Amino acid sequence: MIPVWVQVVYLVAAVCFILALKGLSSPKTARRGNLIGAAGALVATAVVFFERPLGNIVPILIAVGLGAVLGAVGARRVQMTQMPQLVALFNGVGGGAAAIVAVAELHGFDREPAPSAVTTTAAAFTVVVGAVSFAGSLVTFAKLQGLMTTRPVVFPGLPVLFAATILTAIAAIVIAAVDPGLIPAIALAVLGLLAGVLLVLPVGGADVPIVISLLNAFTGLTVAAGGYVLGNVLLLIAGTLVGASGTLLTVMMARGMGRSVTSTLFGALRGGSTLGAGTASDRPVRSATAQDIAIMLGYASRVIIVPGYGLAVAQAQHALRELVDVLTERGIEVDYAIHPVAGRMPGHMNVLLAEAQVPYEQLVEMDDINPRFKHSDVVLVVGANDVVNPAAKTTPGAPIYGMPILKVDEAKQVVFMKRSMRPGFAGIENELLYDPKTTLLFGDAKETMDKLLSAVKAL
Repeated sequence: MIPVWVQVVYLVAAVCFILALKGLSSPKTARRGNLIGAAGALVATAVVFFERPLGNIVPILIAVGLGAVLGAVGARRVQMTQMPQLVALFNGVGGGAAAIVAVAELHGFDREPAPSAVTTTAAAFTVVVGAVSFAGSLVTFAKLQGLMTTRPVVFPGLPVLFAATILTAIAAIVIAAVDPGLIPAIALAVLGLLAGVLLVLPVGGADVPIVISLLNAFTGLTVAAGGYVLGNVLLLIAGTLVGASGTLLTVMMARGMGRSVTSTLFGALRGGSTLGAGTASDRPVRSATAQDIAIMLGYASRVIIVPGYGLAVAQAQHALRELVDVLTERGIEVDYAIHPVAGRMPGHMNVLLAEAQVPYEQLVEMDDINPRFKHSDVVLVVGANDVVNPAAKTTPGAPIYGMPILKVDEAKQVVFMKRSMRPGFAGIENELLYDPKTTLLFGDAKETMDKLLSAVKAL
């Protein structure tokens, strides 16, 4: 029987998790929400040591200390551009931990009177889905980190192998639920690992962030199921929150990218969904110097900035904010256009610009900024490509077709700051680059932004 005071502490921790999710819904309250969630997790972890006598206390403390050190060091050292990889890695570790606990429970069921079929089924489910989340998250980490190609990886017979793995895993869950033990548990884990790899390998380009969110929802489901198996209400609540929020985020991201959640989930059966060529074009474009672009900006009345992943890679957000400050002081109206999935994950650009002390009031979401493009004199696109590519509206069959985009093509003049003519993450050309009203400013975003800032100040 869990003591009343422990139940009260669990309730407080659960409330912290709910408040954390609420806080994370807005950039203004995200930091506070994150701290509240961390406090809830700390309390929930600490109370375990006082709930009942624990064995193997030294190994447990060593594991907790090691995990805390690795997590703190990793989170502090990671670059903003690598945040999606960190999220994928942490998510995978959570799924893997839930799977290991469930394996131990199934092994324990073999040595004592087995609990109800519902409990054994929940444990078997946790092993499979936790392993899927672990293996799939490692593959997404490798793709985003550049350890393997971001393009779809397919081979003959993959759909058949994937389907056979899923069906075998379902059969193994039934067997483990009826006759639990270590061998069935290990078999479930192996099948889950294989299914996770096969699920993510065929996914490429812009689908990767959706898969990260989907796997996050999977991890939440495993934690909730594990909480049911262990009789831990807090795990059940926390897992349900993560699973529900991850599912909603997946649906929202899919809508924001013009994707189908079903096609993403079963992408392995179709051989992937992002098949752009990914090669640079040698078609002629109009380019200019930083001084030329400075004149365009200096004589504009309305300017819209479209930040993208290239801005994050170059760490040019501070110079960009200073440029906007200079333009604003000259009476020029400037806004930032934020696409829901700019960068590699939702909120990536918001966090990047907040780091540079950009006022939240200048960050305008896609639905609100799109009507303003036709009234803007200059749109400055910094490191973005796919989120402004008209192919999403005009080219059926393109990997991004159907994705809502920022309507940059409606502006009077467009300036692209690009390192090269290589296409974006989806691997397809952007016809807007060849439009007569488009000018390109080539070079590293940080260096060219510094030159542009100096040129604007010199006007």
